[in-house]
Amino acid sequence: MPDFEALFQRFPITKPLKPLHSAYRAISHVMYRVMPKGLFTRTFLIIVAPIVILQSVLVFVFMERHYQLVSRRMSEAVVREIAAIVYVLENYPQNSDNTKIEELASRALGMSLTVLPLEPLPAPTPKPFFDVIDQELSIAISRKIGKPFWIDTVGRSRFVEIRIQLKDSILRIFARRSQTYASNSHIFLVWMFSTSAVLVIIALLFLRNQIRPIVRLSQAAEAFGKGRPVENFRPSGAREVRRASLAFIDMRRRIERQIEQRTTMLAGVSHDLRTILTRLKLQIAFLGDTSESEAMRKDVDEMSHMLEDYLAFASGDGDEDIEETDIALLLEELEEEAEISGFAVTTSFQGPAEAQVKRLSIKRCLSNLVINGCKYGNRVEVSGKIERGWMTITVDDDGPGIPEDQREIAFRAFHRLDLARNQDETGSGLGLAIARDIARAHGGDLFLEESPLGGLRAKLRIPA
Repeated sequence: MPDFEALFQRFPITKPLKPLHSAYRAISHVMYRVMPKGLFTRTFLIIVAPIVILQSVLVFVFMERHYQLVSRRMSEAVVREIAAIVYVLENYPQNSDNTKIEELASRALGMSLTVLPLEPLPAPTPKPFFDVIDQELSIAISRKIGKPFWIDTVGRSRFVEIRIQLKDSILRIFARRSQTYASNSHIFLVWMFSTSAVLVIIALLFLRNQIRPIVRLSQAAEAFGKGRPVENFRPSGAREVRRASLAFIDMRRRIERQIEQRTTMLAGVSHDLRTILTRLKLQIAFLGDTSESEAMRKDVDEMSHMLEDYLAFASGDGDEDIEETDIALLLEELEEEAEISGFAVTTSFQGPAEAQVKRLSIKRCLSNLVINGCKYGNRVEVSGKIERGWMTITVDDDGPGIPEDQREIAFRAFHRLDLARNQDETGSGLGLAIARDIARAHGGDLFLEESPLGGLRAKLRIPA
């Protein structure tokens, strides 16, 4: 199917084509909302829809053309036989009880014939709208016999009753329904629908086998994006799917190798810098307790703290494994640690609290958020819940907050909003950056909003 949207963008739309373009966009929007989003369902419709349309056309053509034509020919054949009997009765003498003509009709024509005394024909009975037998028989009798008649094709009887008014008698004939219309047409429909159902089932089985490797690839990519181990994943399926799987495996290996090299390099840098800082601390200790040495000691401690932050931000805690974690218990640990440090922090968690996360990483993320709240506010409230497969944890404080236009900037590494916060506080400007990095490593994200307490709300949302 051509991409009309691309054609409309490539070539300028003239004024007469604008209504067509608008109609196409409206239909495309409706179809996008109505059509299923899954690959299996869409492919299933691609296979089934043409079969259903084809069968509908075949059924219409068969029922409207072939079935009606065959029924007309069979009805005309029965009427010709009846016309021959009428001709014999009117032109050749018969015995008094008409046994000869009745025997002829029974043996040669397969009909039950009776000659009745002359009487008025019964009143016409209500007919179904799509009664092919009644229509074709009525038309054939009118054309070939041309006498008053009455037929009864209604009911579940296997016979059709026909009465024809002659000069001095009534000719009553019982013919089998199978003689007047194509009674075996349902066999064609049964075979058509049954074979189509078998072919659709076979196609679904093959289709499921073709889509399963794509589902596995998406699940592996999703697990890798959330920092979870990808186990027992092998390329399978069609050639294109195998190529995509191999590309994913190569990409995963390159990323893991890059993270390993970065971690190794940072470990070496950390060892060298910590050695230098240790020598500085020893030299300061030999200076004695003076105001200058105290200031130098504070600077060295701040450098150590900043070094730890830099290394934590760069490494990202990528080596930690996913484990079942009680988030409510983790929040209680944060509350106890904050109380030991002299901060007012309250925590709560609603519903089940078990989640598959990297425990130390999540604790570090929430600890950074709580420390930020305690640093710039007097009261911090932490609440969480797990709903519809997502864990949401909010950290509210009553501090000065951050203006809405600067909240995204606050996530930048080494960036401090000193105008919005307290300039006297020291820090590396990596707290929020590390927290968001951990959240995104779990397949979620971290947002900043306005808090009901009047300060800032940090909202952590990750898959549970």
